[in-house]
Amino acid sequence: MSHGSRYGPYEGGDPLAPPVDLRDALSSIGEDVLAGTSPRQALREHLRRGNERMRGLDELAAEANRRRREMLKRNNLNGTLEEVRKLLDEAVLEERKQLARALDDDARFAEMRIEELPPSTAQAVQDLADYEWRSSEAREKYEQIRDLLGREMLDQRFEGMKQALEGATDEDRERIRDMLESLNRLLEDHSNGTDTRQQFDAFMDEYGEFFPENPRDVEELLDSLAQRAAAAQRLRNSLSQEQRDELDALAQQAFGDPSLTGQLDRLDQYLQAARPGEDWQGGERFRGDSGMGLGEGTGALQDIAELESLAEQLAQEYPGAQLDDIDPEALARQLGDEAVADARTLADLERALREQGLFDRGADGQWRLSPKAMRQLGQTALRDLAGQLSARGGERETRRAGALGEPTGASREWEFGDTEPWDVTRTITNAILRDPGRVPVRLQVSDVEVSETELRSRAAVALLVDTSFSMVMEGRWVPMKRTALALNHLVTTRFRSDELQIIGFGRHAQVVTPTELAGLDGVWEQGTNLHHALLLAERHLRRHPNAQPVVMIVTDGEPTAHLEPEGYAHFAYPPTTRTLGLTVRELDSVARIGARVTFYRLGDDPGLARVVDRLAQRVGGRVVAPGLDGLGAAVVGDYVRRRR
Repeated sequence: MSHGSRYGPYEGGDPLAPPVDLRDALSSIGEDVLAGTSPRQALREHLRRGNERMRGLDELAAEANRRRREMLKRNNLNGTLEEVRKLLDEAVLEERKQLARALDDDARFAEMRIEELPPSTAQAVQDLADYEWRSSEAREKYEQIRDLLGREMLDQRFEGMKQALEGATDEDRERIRDMLESLNRLLEDHSNGTDTRQQFDAFMDEYGEFFPENPRDVEELLDSLAQRAAAAQRLRNSLSQEQRDELDALAQQAFGDPSLTGQLDRLDQYLQAARPGEDWQGGERFRGDSGMGLGEGTGALQDIAELESLAEQLAQEYPGAQLDDIDPEALARQLGDEAVADARTLADLERALREQGLFDRGADGQWRLSPKAMRQLGQTALRDLAGQLSARGGERETRRAGALGEPTGASREWEFGDTEPWDVTRTITNAILRDPGRVPVRLQVSDVEVSETELRSRAAVALLVDTSFSMVMEGRWVPMKRTALALNHLVTTRFRSDELQIIGFGRHAQVVTPTELAGLDGVWEQGTNLHHALLLAERHLRRHPNAQPVVMIVTDGEPTAHLEPEGYAHFAYPPTTRTLGLTVRELDSVARIGARVTFYRLGDDPGLARVVDRLAQRVGGRVVAPGLDGLGAAVVGDYVRRRR
């Protein structure tokens, strides 16, 4: 064991907590991106929501706001006045008892003076400043008032002073006065630029016990004092005028020494001049029944200010906001260690998503999902569809080992869509290495590897997806995008010799990459230009004359637009004869090069069904009418069956 080791509290969060789940996070972010949210905003929304294992920023901010509201609802600022009034009533009662037993004329005069005390607590305390108490108990109660006021006033500026000075002696009070005088002299010299390091060190050596924050220099000392003093000023601003007048009058009786008020006022002046950025003008409205003293109320206002700052940090709505802005020490003080662990997990998640290369900037400088992220989204979409396809037992076809090509001698992990034969040696070896010594050997899906093959045939696939606004309005936008991503991932990982092109068509058609499709926003633009989309599809198919041509069309609307020779799109509803004629002509052209055409009709519109059925019959194609939940399985399943 090393004798130089040092031990302390662990501050790294829960060491047994699972690592951040990038896959689930990316899936959640991807759903928002597919729905039209920018990647950067989608990341922010995920961090705001959190998940079942960690609270999000919104929940943490709501907790901070709830605690603030509870403090205001539970407490009031009458605590010091109520305590002074109670001590005064007890002192007067004890004095009356003593006077009632006395028979001299002076006692009767004293009784009259007691009876004529003003209703104002502060004025009554002042009037009794020179009173000769006959009752020792009453005199002690009155001295407690002065002592309480002194401790409360100091507690406003120096946290914990009220408790520290309980039962203090005259010598202790004199030391406080010396400390305040030295402190004001230090701050005055600092404001004039004449203070020295030796002066600060000497002050801390003499009075360091009054500053548990252990400031390292005058600037840090100013920071801690100004925060507390600003909270004390906000407390004063929160009082009614009557309460302020009462406390101002009572302050003259603190420790029986009016000079204390002067020293504290001088201190406040230095602090306000040094730290004008603190909130010296604010205030709060306390509405509860639990009275707080001046020091306790000042601490409550500090807590409220800290909670407000935390809520702002957690909301992340100001320019340049970062999770690193969140103060972990303040978060631990106000919301506990679990909140710190949740905030740290969120920060780790954001950092991991960036460091893993799941976000990058496009040529326009905007954040976007990286190709790596798009591959993972496609993989997730394909994995989700695999379960649907495996459940459709009646529609599955028997696989024939080696049907797609000749083995290359290499192997790889099995994934959904693979039709290659198993590499039995590698599969068994994986199972043995995973669980050494187990007999009999038990296989898991993750153990399976398949033999790589060279494809004998290839396909040129044109996936035409409707991007008109009706797809957004009817909730078909995200399922369409997920379907395209799943098919793209399947082609690029399992059928790499195939050529897939995604074509989006609304008023116009355009070739889009998976990343562009994922980030495509729904635009209020009428028009379903299947004619233009088929033109682009034919161009793609003709570029690959030796490949099997396949056209897959996902749409929820009949053709209502066509492309004129001049390059502009003409829209009309109901569809014109020219629009339908040009669409049919281009469909015939695609069919003449041998393309297999499948329409995936979304929705139950009778007009759409009639048009799509006639278009498919004309070219010997098929019409599939899946529900939204079955769209991806229908498209990917058809593609896989054809490739088999």
